Amino acid sequence: MKKIFSRPESLKNVPFRYCPGCGHSIAHRLIAEVIDKLRIKEITIGIAPVGCAVFAYDYFDIDILEIPHGRPPAAATGMKRACPDKVIFAYQGDGDLAAIGTAEIIHAANRGENITIFFINNANYGMTGGQMAPTTLKGQKTTTTPLGRDPKVAGYPIHVSELLAVLEGTAFVARGALDSYKNIVMAKKYIEKAFKYQIEGKGFSLVEMLSPCPTDWGMSPEEALKWLRENMMNEFKLGIFKDKWSNA
Repeated sequence: MKKIFSRPESLKNVPFRYCPGCGHSIAHRLIAEVIDKLRIKEITIGIAPVGCAVFAYDYFDIDILEIPHGRPPAAATGMKRACPDKVIFAYQGDGDLAAIGTAEIIHAANRGENITIFFINNANYGMTGGQMAPTTLKGQKTTTTPLGRDPKVAGYPIHVSELLAVLEGTAFVARGALDSYKNIVMAKKYIEKAFKYQIEGKGFSLVEMLSPCPTDWGMSPEEALKWLRENMMNEFKLGIFKDKWSNA
């Protein structure tokens, strides 16, 4: 029987260990497929921090650098400046990028570093037990907001893509979702453009991907997808927020 799907060369031949319904495995495959399509496997280096994102080194069949929580943009900056011929990407979660690493991501973007960031937003700290993250929705229950996030106490959800899009140094900023065929295809297009912009030396790119987290949300995979569509997508609108070179 002819194979319809095959494993991308840039992914190792090992099974994913992510929770059922988690979006990380989809994001990994999309990134790997684009790396293969662009034929950049031998020159690509990934950077992953603490959190569920740390498992990237188990799955990508490329060089992966492990970095302390929140620091991938700083490491990516140094590596790209030292090795400008390499394609450097960071793979980060919302607690890592939008909380512990706020300074790193904002200043790397503002400097226009020629790197690519893939940002997985599942609205909580996934690996450490489902605590509130900067992207946790108003009223959303987490292990540290059992009655729901109260903006008067914990502030409002941070919209990373919108925040970075207004900075002069950013070249491409977009938000996709990992919930459906249509949105997954669009997310892959964003990933490809982000890589191409780096290859062409056009500057800083970030692709945010809304992802379900059934385990820490206390839902089945089906319920998590429904909740993402009805709640996260209302708060975090999908689309391109900046494409500096769209008319170039």
